[in-house]
Amino acid sequence: MKDKIISKAKDLFLKLGFKSVTMDDIASEMSISKKTIYKFFSNKDVLIQATIEEFHNEIMASLTEIVSRNHNSIHENFAIKQKVNEMLQTSESSPLYQLKKHYPLIYENIIKNQIELFKNCFRANIKKGISEGLYRESIYIEDCVDFYYILIFAVNENNVSKRIVQEIEYKVLEYHIRAIATPKGIIELEKQLQNHFSSNH
Repeated sequence: MKDKIISKAKDLFLKLGFKSVTMDDIASEMSISKKTIYKFFSNKDVLIQATIEEFHNEIMASLTEIVSRNHNSIHENFAIKQKVNEMLQTSESSPLYQLKKHYPLIYENIIKNQIELFKNCFRANIKKGISEGLYRESIYIEDCVDFYYILIFAVNENNVSKRIVQEIEYKVLEYHIRAIATPKGIIELEKQLQNHFSSNH
């Protein structure tokens, strides 16, 4: 039952927003009593924390699966971006923006836990790209990891519209890759941008 509550709450929070969904809404959607929810979660903040952790685990599992496909590093970046967009398809607005605005303490805890995990993904992708000749060997990897992380999360933190967030994130991804790519990498980037443009228009 605990897992079912987390799953339903996650769907509702992403679709309707963390602030607007109440414990009564979740209980009603599941045809259970609110008392049943409180048996597992002492308050809404605890439930939000659990749903975010579950969603984070789903994202990380998806990233691991995409990496296992052995795309080149640039293709991999676009595949990851597409997958995250699909996972947020029902979301009306940026989850990070909502959390930062309405639940700042939960937001701070989540960011602390996620920073290194996401940076590890970025770092692995850059190292892979260098080995493939798609990214320049002369770049400072840690600086690139930090810059990309700051840009991606700034976009999510400061924009309520999911559509705007996704549009800017693709621009950030292009900016990131152009900054570190070799001529060979630029060719691959242009190919991925063309594929993205074709599939979204």
